[in-house]
Amino acid sequence: MIMLGLFAASVMVWAVWVAKTRQFKALHRQADDFETSSGPAATRWKASHARLIPSKAGHPLASVFVVGLEEWNAASDEERRDGTALQRARRMMDATARRELESLEAWLPAMATTGSVGPFVGLLGTVWGIMTSFQSIGASKNTSLAVVAPGIAEALFATAIGLFAAIPAVIAYNRLSGSLGRYAAVSKPHRRIPTVLERQATRKANPHNAPLA
Repeated sequence: MIMLGLFAASVMVWAVWVAKTRQFKALHRQADDFETSSGPAATRWKASHARLIPSKAGHPLASVFVVGLEEWNAASDEERRDGTALQRARRMMDATARRELESLEAWLPAMATTGSVGPFVGLLGTVWGIMTSFQSIGASKNTSLAVVAPGIAEALFATAIGLFAAIPAVIAYNRLSGSLGRYAAVSKPHRRIPTVLERQATRKANPHNAPLA
């Protein structure tokens, strides 16, 4: 049972590693494309918002953009002028960003647990195998290699499987956590939207001071 559990954990680690690597690569590519297509200008933010539907945004960064802009568009002119709409949009965007990042962290805790617990589970299998070997020696009253070898081999095999599950889990967890951290840093430009919205509200409140461009 111990070896079966370790083997299942090893399969899980490799499957999650491959799937998450592909997912994060796609997310980085989509974030770069979205950042390039939207740009810093307010008119480009409006254009990107017009092209997006919240339920079909396609990736977390776009979802955060859509939530903030929809909250802003749903507000009244008075709420935009007094800053209420801006604060509400900022709260909604931050909450959406946290929720999206939490969903991207799925299976990472399981990989961390496998990396930290796997060697100890393998050690348990090793101890169990050695105990079986001594029991065989006591039952047969024979210390020959033929009696000891099966238990020792099983013990060493359990250790090997434990390491085979734990080492990739640690490497995968570190790499995926780093990739997720970089994506979170790339996603921080969504905080520019409240600044753009605030600038729009200021221009509407003071039309004579607004620049021509």
